Amino acid sequence: MNEKYNNLIKQRDKAEKKIEQADFKARQSKYYESQKKRKARSRRLIQKGALFEKYFEAENLSVDESEELLKIFADYVNANKPDKYKKDSPKD
Repeated sequence: MNEKYNNLIKQRDKAEKKIEQADFKARQSKYYESQKKRKARSRRLIQKGALFEKYFEAENLSVDESEELLKIFADYVNANKPDKYKKDSPKD
């Protein structure tokens, strides 16, 4: 009887350890996925900022001045944007 009890406790401990390992792997996977998304977003923002500086010759502008410049053209650009670049258009 005592041996059965000890075996059951060992099985329970092994099962708990497996659950903890699976939980750790799931959290780790979620962390890596969020890091991957964050890095992709950062890269995209850097690329878009570089394009802004290139085409608007805005290297010497401060952040506030850049925002003012973009505000000036935002309504015009959004009103005349081709459909394929609008938010609600389906991607080809």
